[in-house]
Amino acid sequence: MICDKIQHLIAYAMKNGLITEADRFVVQNQLMEALHLTDWQLSDSVSSCEDSIDAILQPLVDYACATGVIADTAASRDLFDTKLMGIFTPMPHEMIASFQQHYQESPEAATDWYYDISQKLNYVRAGRIAKDKKWKFASQYGMLDITINRSKPEKDPRDIAAARNQKAAAYPKCQLCPENAGFAGHPNHPARQNLRPIPMKIFGQDWQLQYSPYGYYNEHCIVFNEAHIPMKVDHAIFEKLFDVLDFLPHYFIGSNADLPIVGGSILSHEHFQGGHYTFAMAVAPIETSITLAQYPTVQAGILKWPMSVVRLISTDRKALSNACNQILEQWRGYSDATVSVFAETDGMPHNTITPIARKKGAAYECDLVLRNNRTSEDRPLGIFHPNPSLHHIKKENIGLIEVMGLAVLPARLAVELEVLQQAMLMHADLAADPQTAAHADWAVDILQRHPEFCAENAESILQAEVGAVFEQVLCDAGVFKRDATGKAAFLRFLQLFA
Repeated sequence: MICDKIQHLIAYAMKNGLITEADRFVVQNQLMEALHLTDWQLSDSVSSCEDSIDAILQPLVDYACATGVIADTAASRDLFDTKLMGIFTPMPHEMIASFQQHYQESPEAATDWYYDISQKLNYVRAGRIAKDKKWKFASQYGMLDITINRSKPEKDPRDIAAARNQKAAAYPKCQLCPENAGFAGHPNHPARQNLRPIPMKIFGQDWQLQYSPYGYYNEHCIVFNEAHIPMKVDHAIFEKLFDVLDFLPHYFIGSNADLPIVGGSILSHEHFQGGHYTFAMAVAPIETSITLAQYPTVQAGILKWPMSVVRLISTDRKALSNACNQILEQWRGYSDATVSVFAETDGMPHNTITPIARKKGAAYECDLVLRNNRTSEDRPLGIFHPNPSLHHIKKENIGLIEVMGLAVLPARLAVELEVLQQAMLMHADLAADPQTAAHADWAVDILQRHPEFCAENAESILQAEVGAVFEQVLCDAGVFKRDATGKAAFLRFLQLFA
């Protein structure tokens, strides 16, 4: 009976501290209203609240679909299960008070609590994140993370049609605006009844902290300006990043670049991404030390990394911020025709950076990844972008997360690589199957280099080869290549500060 399923959800909420016994009838009635029920009847069966939140919600959503409460589409289901969890979500002042109480113990205790409750409220969709396929690849630059993103639901054609017919709305302006908290959503915008961001003061401005619903790594957070203003990489960005580190010293924090192609997916709203995770880039060593004549208290050097990265370290926050800005400003206008780096063409700027910051004890550490978004006729997606031979694996932009060494690969690869593996084992005509045709040349090369390819090692070989593709993707995105010419050009740029 459906009332038993509601009871199961209430038991889950009570066990996880989302409600107390005093709240029972209020939430019970709200759930009944959401499901269009007017009567309450329980059977004698007893449900376990040990099930995952996804397993508990599914029969309630199925019932809503079967009885016409909602349409049976992926988007409608997501909107509805979020509505149900919104019933258990504390008001913002309650969440903020709890966060502040835990923060008095330590910043890490506060984020531990906040991430945990975000999962219990199913805002962070842990069940779906677990569907992502993940492995490590030992590159010459360290252990790269490889992820095939399977957590985000596929678009249902009916949802696409509904979104097309949905009246254009300007509220909220985007998915990062503070008005999203508690928002019911619609076919063009996800529901956020279970979202409760935490306020922060950054650079004297009002910002907020929340987690990504489909995080790619541990405690994948988003820190965003309450004002809907565009991304901008300037001197102030370093002070903002360091302010976040002062508030959450156990997290790293970074910003996407502020230009198309090398920037993030939402350039219209200022935000950073961070979390409690150590990427390969964070532990990469300085390969060549450099001197910054104006900033003797700042250590600096070129990172041993496939992309072009300058690392700066100092306990003097102001000096570090100024040193980072000096490199940024110089890079904005820098050109070197010998390595096809041009600061602008026809008045269009091309140079920017992807900055990433972290704390190491009392010292601040900031990595400046040099970026250039120039295109050409034969490279319309970007000259410093994965080359066309790699597009069968990675064609999308290389943003902050990939820059640090985590490949976010498209969901299609989960199926395509399995089909490809079987086809390779059966010596099938790879070019004849649409699911393997794009990978055919790559697969033939793999078989030539791995005569030992068989059922026992096929998956591990393919995973390693995908990892090698991602390593090359990062090399392609580097503005100064890892060869002698590129290294010499990188040093020429940095000698401007000696």
